[in-house]
Amino acid sequence: MKEPLPKAYDPKSIEQETYRFWEENGYFKAQTGSDKPPFCIVLPPPNITGALHMGHALTATVQDLLIRWRRMQGYTALWLPGTDHAGIATQMVVERQLQTEGTNRHELGREKFLERVWQWREQYGGRITEQHKRLGASLDWSVERFTMDDGLSRAVREAFVRLYHEEKIVRDNRLINWCVSCQTALSDVEVDRDKPEMSEMWSFAYPLVEGGEIVVATTRPETMLGDTAVVVHPDDKRYRKLIGKQIQHPFQNRTIPVVADEILADPELGTGAVKVTPAHDPNDFECGKRKELELIDIFDDNGVVNQNGAPFAGLDRFEARRRVKQALEEKGLFRGRKDHEYAPGRCLRCRTVVEPKLSLQWFVDTEEMSQLAIDAVKDGRTQFVPKHQEHRYFEWLEKKIPWCISRQLWWGHRIPAWYCADCGEITVTRKDPQACFNCGSFNIEQDPDVLDTWFSSALWPFSTLGWPQETALFKTFYPTSVLETGYDIITFWVSRMMMMGLKLVGEIPFGHVLLHPMIRDQDGNKMSKSRGNVIDPLDVIEGISLEDLLTKTRGYKLPDDEIERAVEYQQQHYPKGFPTCGTDALRFTLAAYTGQDQDIRFSVDRVEGYRKFCNKIWQAVLGFAMPHLTGLEATPGVPEPVTLGDRWILSRLAEVADKVNAHLGDFKVGEATSLLYHFFWDELCSWYIELLKPVFSGDQASAAAKTGRQVLRHVLEVSLRLMHPLMPMVTEVLWQQLPKPADAPPSIMLAAYPTADDGLADPAAQGRAARLMELISAVRTVRAEYDVAPSKAVALIVRSDDPALEPLIEENREMITALARVNDLTIDPAAAPRPNGCATAVIDQAELLVPLKGVIDVDAEKARLAKEQERAQKQFDLAEKKLNNEKFTSRAPEEVVQKERTKLEEARELLGKVASALDRLNEVV
Repeated sequence: MKEPLPKAYDPKSIEQETYRFWEENGYFKAQTGSDKPPFCIVLPPPNITGALHMGHALTATVQDLLIRWRRMQGYTALWLPGTDHAGIATQMVVERQLQTEGTNRHELGREKFLERVWQWREQYGGRITEQHKRLGASLDWSVERFTMDDGLSRAVREAFVRLYHEEKIVRDNRLINWCVSCQTALSDVEVDRDKPEMSEMWSFAYPLVEGGEIVVATTRPETMLGDTAVVVHPDDKRYRKLIGKQIQHPFQNRTIPVVADEILADPELGTGAVKVTPAHDPNDFECGKRKELELIDIFDDNGVVNQNGAPFAGLDRFEARRRVKQALEEKGLFRGRKDHEYAPGRCLRCRTVVEPKLSLQWFVDTEEMSQLAIDAVKDGRTQFVPKHQEHRYFEWLEKKIPWCISRQLWWGHRIPAWYCADCGEITVTRKDPQACFNCGSFNIEQDPDVLDTWFSSALWPFSTLGWPQETALFKTFYPTSVLETGYDIITFWVSRMMMMGLKLVGEIPFGHVLLHPMIRDQDGNKMSKSRGNVIDPLDVIEGISLEDLLTKTRGYKLPDDEIERAVEYQQQHYPKGFPTCGTDALRFTLAAYTGQDQDIRFSVDRVEGYRKFCNKIWQAVLGFAMPHLTGLEATPGVPEPVTLGDRWILSRLAEVADKVNAHLGDFKVGEATSLLYHFFWDELCSWYIELLKPVFSGDQASAAAKTGRQVLRHVLEVSLRLMHPLMPMVTEVLWQQLPKPADAPPSIMLAAYPTADDGLADPAAQGRAARLMELISAVRTVRAEYDVAPSKAVALIVRSDDPALEPLIEENREMITALARVNDLTIDPAAAPRPNGCATAVIDQAELLVPLKGVIDVDAEKARLAKEQERAQKQFDLAEKKLNNEKFTSRAPEEVVQKERTKLEEARELLGKVASALDRLNEVV
């Protein structure tokens, strides 16, 4: 690896070279047939159309740290990469390309179109792989998978054939979700019904054949063209006499009955009478099955009214709605309207309103599989972390909704079913048939549709390992260990992998489901390109100017007004673009965020803060330690401590190593991250290294100096190993610099993960050191509160009757004088006279007195504080005046108002601090 290293931490100078070092040496490759325990994670396959977003970065960070941790613990660890063919998304991208060329897929033909898609995949499909490498992901690239490669295609075919012959996959004419824009069926989880919209509830009267009327209400008046009944509750006294009567359809030469149904009709809702359109509403469809009603499909695949909807045939569904309402009004049948909020159901891909539509499609019967998946979580074979997210899983599976798996696309796994034109039978087989299996006719044709992308994704944990063959990978690593993903795809993916794994393999696909929070912007808003708050992880890693950031944004395929809104947001929130933070800082930030069981408010400022932590580690090793460790022969094992500082840091090291392992074992990544951060910065750097400075500046032949060098080397080396799974790049580079025993492995990746045995537990030493640190911290606080210059030493009087404190202080007098900048240390009984002009601090069983007369100029300090108080008061008064102005708070942008609130609170806090400082000065005089 590159030498020499820069004096200041520069992630660009080390990260990509470090990754190449790992990859070229094959350190990511998992071993089969090993006697080591297996640990396996399969990477949730990102779409080949996608680019790395912050959610991918979070997933990669958490999975990589678990893999690196287990690998260092001695497991044979496999992290298996791959990508998803993303049926609809990829087909749409290529179709847009064809449009720019003045053609389309139908003119090209299926075979030529698929050739174009494969060409696109070869050209662009590897982008996200390279981006994962930039994140430091230690994926085993030798077993990278793609959902359309030969092995996975065989698995998809095997799954379909097995389930078909077990009658768990059927072809049937059922109500499905149809996207008129994407021109395909959608499963329920591909439809967004969570966002309410304002609409209207429109009421009209149906005339009864024998006279009179019955009033119904609907949000979709156009569907009355397909109505085949009006239902009422059998106990509703208003309509009992009408049950069985006929209604004359206002626009068609047919009648429909009034039917009793206690499930669909509710006397307390609306008029109590419900129009029924079995071919265009899921609840109506179920009612139609119960009452054997006719199903009339009134729309074609483009959402245009067909001949069944005469006299409105040829109209788009929304134009038909307007015209039907107009015609009903002209006939005098309109009975009122009112605002109504409801979620119409939109395609997650294109946001088009989905049309419930009767269609001949392929379905998976989930009744048995759903129960298998439910039972596996309830009996603990698979565990959710956090556990409370199980409710999403159970709520979905308990519905046991048939899964529509056919899609009217060309890109994807083509359904392995052939239809015989002579006998009408279907042939489903593992190999393409030459003739009908029923009658032997050669006049057969394959189903033109493809399978839902989520069908192949549901097989991912075992198809990637070689199933249905029992490969070495499959035998070693299935079931996999952990699935790490977001809670938003529990229904899409997690539940289906559980169903398929249990049904087809007979075992759970993974032992734990680790769910991370969703990443939002710093204000809690969902990230979107149109808002301008999407943050590309690579921009944070490598840095980007505002100019380049805006150029990227202007390249989005969005309406002009949305582009300008996004640009305005970025100019306001990222006026300088993003600084270069590096991979390690981003990973450490994302890992730290996982400690919260709620959506993440991502801030680049926090990443920049952890970049400073990377620099702290860099300076601790290269800036302080290495000049003292050059030529040192590293001794194996834990060094024998000499000083209290040695014993304390080695004891803390043992404790931290033990707790970090426990936290990672419980998937408490955020807690492990916080513990390592505070240990390295607040204990190793702020205390132990500071303790060593006077030791290393003194007699280099002393036992304290010799042992100090060995202890420092050991603690730094173990600390780097502890942090490696979180910050792999910087820890590898610095670990290579430290002296190590001759039998050390060539990479930190191959070194053992630390345990408590890498330290030396000494609770007594920790207790004694804690008392000294409390004393030193108290003196430092006094110095800071009274603005004592760092270069100026002070006297210290310790008043205490604790018999253990005096010998502790005497044994460590040099430590106290050096770290607290004390030039005169006195120990007095607690009842000794109290000198005048002292600042005081109280610690456990002792009072500390710091004489300040002659150390600070009290009058000058009071004058300085008075000016600061005046400035803070002006800021407070101005902000308060603005916030008390209703015109300002109601008319100014929210971010401007919030800025004034922040100014007010900052001024209030500063005024409090200044008042406290003045009070303390008065005590000194």
